[in-house]
Amino acid sequence: MSKITVHNQQRHKISKYLYGQFSEHLGRCIYEGLWVGEDSDIPNVNGIRSDVVQALKEIKVPVLRWPGGCFADEYHWRDGIGPREDRKKIVNTNWGGVVENNHFGTHEFFELCRQLNTEAYINGNVGSGTVQEMSEWVEYMTFNGISPMADLRAKNGHPDPWHVKFFGVGNESWGCGGNMRPEYYSDLYRRYQTFVRNYNGAEPIYKIASGPNIDDYNWMDVLMKNAAPLMDGISLHHYALASEWEDKRPALGFPEKEWFSLIKSAQKMDELVTKHSAIMDKYDPDKRVGLIVDEWGSWLAVEPGTNPGFLYQQNTIRDAMIAAITLHIFQDHADRVQMANIAQMVNVLQAMILTDGAKMVKTPTYYVFKMFLDHQDAETMVTDQQLAATTSVSVSKKDGEYLVSLCNYGLDAADDLQVDFDEAITAVTGEVLSGQVMDQHNDFDQPDAVAPEKLQNVQLSGQSVTATIPAMSVVTLHVKTSK
Repeated sequence: MSKITVHNQQRHKISKYLYGQFSEHLGRCIYEGLWVGEDSDIPNVNGIRSDVVQALKEIKVPVLRWPGGCFADEYHWRDGIGPREDRKKIVNTNWGGVVENNHFGTHEFFELCRQLNTEAYINGNVGSGTVQEMSEWVEYMTFNGISPMADLRAKNGHPDPWHVKFFGVGNESWGCGGNMRPEYYSDLYRRYQTFVRNYNGAEPIYKIASGPNIDDYNWMDVLMKNAAPLMDGISLHHYALASEWEDKRPALGFPEKEWFSLIKSAQKMDELVTKHSAIMDKYDPDKRVGLIVDEWGSWLAVEPGTNPGFLYQQNTIRDAMIAAITLHIFQDHADRVQMANIAQMVNVLQAMILTDGAKMVKTPTYYVFKMFLDHQDAETMVTDQQLAATTSVSVSKKDGEYLVSLCNYGLDAADDLQVDFDEAITAVTGEVLSGQVMDQHNDFDQPDAVAPEKLQNVQLSGQSVTATIPAMSVVTLHVKTSK
């Protein structure tokens, strides 16, 4: 049994950007997943497929990271502008060695952002690009006036500038972004970020440095020491693995021990955020610089018969556990974690959506994001917790209503829950996402095998709520107060 006491006392605000997404030129994320082209038989608006956009609008994507990932440090933005028939074809050397036609470039990305009503997070090329190239891209995207790049943007059909809220100066510079040492990258960051100009002083660009890989605490220390005053955020990447990095385990048909090993790997995020935050506190005690976890999620074996470089994996109720647990960790550290971007949006790793031609399916992870919507921009609350060993919880409040989200990742036992509040409660409703088997999932033959349902037997008595949280489930309780 779990017992939670919720005090009417706020901790810190949960940035909506913790629910950000990531779309890399990788496998079928962009091409086929998001972009089909205006001549496609698949319904689209300006080349972007309508069913995917509609589904993503329902989870109110707050920010979208593009074009990578490792792809970003080989991407040259000029190849993706102008008449599509004239754009240079490129080889995606990081992901499958496939040829891309560059039909999805800067203009198409901002059209996607427009349709989703989401903010843009652009990742710039430090690994193989120049300062001038990055500077001119920022000018192309954001300068409102007469200039060479603004004139070129207008010539290509968009006279008005776009709004770039976030800009990453390189990606994984310790690895695929250049195999750099932290001392070298910190100097390079200082140089490159200088030319990421704020052409609109009212809406300055939030600059993000390429931070550490998992538990490389030295990288974090060197960067914060040498460049903290010149950054707004620093990235962190951590993927949940069921075994070792070299031994990706299957997403379906896995043994019971891998249910728990994947969850344990995801739970490491709490240790990583705690230790990296402590280093950041040495140089930034006021927590001005945000920790940006812009790649996270489960990384499993690709589905049999698919291109190994496309990272297409099925998404099960176990992935829903990973999503809920990780989001709870971010919310617990919302004073330092200012943005997170799950990898990735469509058809890659722990995706929201899977597509096959004209078919589309929403994954269990998608439904977790939908169930947690009211956490966005809410306040985390002070709680006392006595939790069952397999229960994770987060409580927030917004507009006089509490959202209590829970995850019971036990395989067999339900958890009888009691939640006590400091104030009068007028109503409560519950929703549950659960599985009957460890690898229950949605596919194109059974697209609704895992979907939220009304939680039964939720009881309200005075200032207390009781409910039963099934095994292998994610639950949300919407609790209304008298105020």
